[in-house]
Amino acid sequence: MPRKSILDARTQRLRFRRNLLAWFRRHGRDLPWRRTRDPYAVLVSEVMLQQTQVVRVTGYWTRFLECFPTLEHLAAASPQRVREAWDGLGYYRRAENLRRAAGEMVTHHGGEVPREPAVLRSLPGIGAYTAGAVASFAYELPEPAIDTNVARVLRRAFHPRLRRGAAGERKLWDTAKTLVPRAGNAAWTTNQALMELGALVCTARVMHCTICPVRGACRTGMNRRSTG
Repeated sequence: MPRKSILDARTQRLRFRRNLLAWFRRHGRDLPWRRTRDPYAVLVSEVMLQQTQVVRVTGYWTRFLECFPTLEHLAAASPQRVREAWDGLGYYRRAENLRRAAGEMVTHHGGEVPREPAVLRSLPGIGAYTAGAVASFAYELPEPAIDTNVARVLRRAFHPRLRRGAAGERKLWDTAKTLVPRAGNAAWTTNQALMELGALVCTARVMHCTICPVRGACRTGMNRRSTG
């Protein structure tokens, strides 16, 4: 008799999150930006991680912060100096947008990184994901942060038949909001764990369902078990 593949939505969310967090506590990578809640340092890491692998960002992040230790230092720097510090990471528009955003934060936000995602999104180069990530990882606010990895995990786990497009994206954000706890540190951990699962287990090329910690609460994983 095949295992029942449809879980009550609330039961699935609770089981998924419990298994995910237990796995992350044991297997989450010790990345340098995970050791800080400094909003500026978190923002720099998130901008660098856009379209760039973690292994490349680690060294650049440390050196960039040594060159520009505060928003004020970055805002006052010349575009050429910022580009030189970014040299080798690629997608150089990110560096210029980050410098411009620093200028706006110094001028209009008292030299501080805003807490509110809506305000963050008004800054150059900051979209929905980066705004949510900064709010969650720097301020421990219960905000979802959906990058490519997280979107893939949510789609496979909760909505394997979801069509792509604006309506599908809204569905994924709604699902993420129900997963993120209201408690700050738990929200931070949940978002980090979702990204880690997508990066290490539920990857774009291969679904490692046999070793996945949330397989018992994943609609795709349960279906693969019952059919294979």
